[in-house]
Amino acid sequence: MEVTLVDSPVANTANIARALRAAGAEVRLTRDAAAIARASKLVLPGVGSFRAAMIWLSAYVIDAALRDAVSHGASLLGVCVGHQLLFESSDEMGTTAGIGLLRGRVRKFESTLPIPQIGWNRVRFAANPLFDGIANETPFYFVNSYAASGAEAEIATSTYGAPFTAAVGQGRIFGVQFHPEKSSMAGLRVLRNFVERVK
Repeated sequence: MEVTLVDSPVANTANIARALRAAGAEVRLTRDAAAIARASKLVLPGVGSFRAAMIWLSAYVIDAALRDAVSHGASLLGVCVGHQLLFESSDEMGTTAGIGLLRGRVRKFESTLPIPQIGWNRVRFAANPLFDGIANETPFYFVNSYAASGAEAEIATSTYGAPFTAAVGQGRIFGVQFHPEKSSMAGLRVLRNFVERVK
């Protein structure tokens, strides 16, 4: 199955591409908006700043291309900041509009725990093809200071001081706040499920 991986400079695309190939995908790495708009299965990665990622997406018209692809039936998986970009906005560095494919807002953790959250955290999820074959409360690897909480499309949660949205799923749109490429066999299973089971 071919998966189009958005070639964002605000992401570790090499690691995601390697993990997707290990999960059985044929990876097409591109930042061409027309190719992205035509794709049938897409992964949007991201690390670092929501605002920097969104500025880049807008400059290359990739935000619009992703909306076009989804409107034509493409499946999309956002990873880490790529997951956050699916929402309407983020409070990071002031208010920044996101791609707006999902309702919700990304906010900074309000916690006495160290920020950013770095490391393994258990994830609780509802039945969903993205988590097929994975035991509930399996730990995944997170690196984040911001997260959505109580999102309408929420399919998984974790807790860091307070509960937050660990994964979303709405139609063919999915997002994971954790890093599947750093989450051992469970992370690879999430990617394999997206490649093989999400239509």
